[in-house]
Amino acid sequence: MGTRQVPFSHVLYIEQDDFREDPPKQYFRLSPGREVRLRYGYLVTCTGVVKNDRGEVVEVHCTHDTATRGGNTPDGRRVKGTIHWVSAMHAVDAEVRLYENLFTRENPGETEEGQEFTANLNPHSLEVLTGCKLEPSLASATVGNRYQFERLGYFCVDPDSAPGALVFNRTVALRDTGAKIEKRGLSA
Repeated sequence: MGTRQVPFSHVLYIEQDDFREDPPKQYFRLSPGREVRLRYGYLVTCTGVVKNDRGEVVEVHCTHDTATRGGNTPDGRRVKGTIHWVSAMHAVDAEVRLYENLFTRENPGETEEGQEFTANLNPHSLEVLTGCKLEPSLASATVGNRYQFERLGYFCVDPDSAPGALVFNRTVALRDTGAKIEKRGLSA
């Protein structure tokens, strides 16, 4: 399947969904005092957070155990969560387009009397994310190349891409069991 270099640095980006200051039950990702595995990296423990003026977490401070390079623990301890990350210093910026169903109904022609089929258009059928941070190995991606962004889905390089301005389209989404658990926890 090949290999790639995954640089590690002092500052890392993680997905917002991978941290909760007050996690629901059965949330195994990063939270204060909890240890998780950085995919292909080290075990890290959250030691604190920095918040902005609105009280939103903007930084998560962690320590890492240097003996756990590659995610293995020489003392045999186990962690339940693994999160994805990218080195801030080495990250590549990209635009990511998330496509959903174009229509809100399976049969868009079924409308109420006097309505056009366009009444069933999904206003959220496309979400464009800018300033996304990706692994540096993707800097050389070319139009049509396909990749799995772990836990997120499968993506292909869009023809709108240009050197230094990559655009990825999600072609298939993956299930997010963490979101299901959190939704259950919030509704309980």
